Amino acid sequence: MQLRTLLLAFIAVIIAGCITPVGAPVAGPVTSVVVGSPPPPPHVGDVTVYRALNAYNSEPRGDIQYRVDKVDPNYVFVSVTTSSPYAGVPHNEVYTPDGNWLRHPVVNHDRQVEYDFAPPYPAYPFPLDFGRTWSMRVNASDPATRRVVSVRVDGRVVGAERIMTPAGAFDTIKITRRVYAGDFDSFLRETNIEEVEWYSPGLGRSVRMERNSNWIDTSRSGGGEGGLLLRNDQLMRGDWTVYELVSYPSRLKAGELLERR
Repeated sequence: MQLRTLLLAFIAVIIAGCITPVGAPVAGPVTSVVVGSPPPPPHVGDVTVYRALNAYNSEPRGDIQYRVDKVDPNYVFVSVTTSSPYAGVPHNEVYTPDGNWLRHPVVNHDRQVEYDFAPPYPAYPFPLDFGRTWSMRVNASDPATRRVVSVRVDGRVVGAERIMTPAGAFDTIKITRRVYAGDFDSFLRETNIEEVEWYSPGLGRSVRMERNSNWIDTSRSGGGEGGLLLRNDQLMRGDWTVYELVSYPSRLKAGELLERR
């Protein structure tokens, strides 16, 4: 009986070692992925779906659907809907043909604010050469309040990884961005946002994204004269969400994906 128990435990360890969590690399670093130029623009009617997860506890928040409504030489107009209010609220986004942001929400002190960017928010400054870094400030205006803030984006192309998502396994370029949201408000310092993205050259879009934010509330008790020293109770931890690809346009599955590779 004891031998059987040990054997079953050994088999369970082997099986567990073969299971790859969704979003984790499924192999070692990939060295053959190259992104020298932007992907072709999307087509009207393209629908892409992501699953949102609360990264603090891995709890599903719902699905987010992106539908391309209009494409012209300078703009891509996208409508965004969600299956649950926990995944966000319906809104519209605007991109450049190469995927940089012209209108897009940004986390401000744990709430989503929709901004218009000029120049575009630099999500993908092609070519995405390994080791490339960039630092850029862009003006972000809130159409609702007409407030304009300066957002700084510090980005880096880390390398290549093969990633497993609910939509399958993809060879990707890993990108990190540190974002300073410029949303100073009284005792609240600007929101700092960490973005980690796995971009698929074959699909011309992200297949996984992690977004984590925090800020400092100086109204809370601080150490030192004048509260100049940061205490743990001043650092406010905000939204931390993981987005994973669930489905992408069927035309890519049918053939365009192979052509891009």
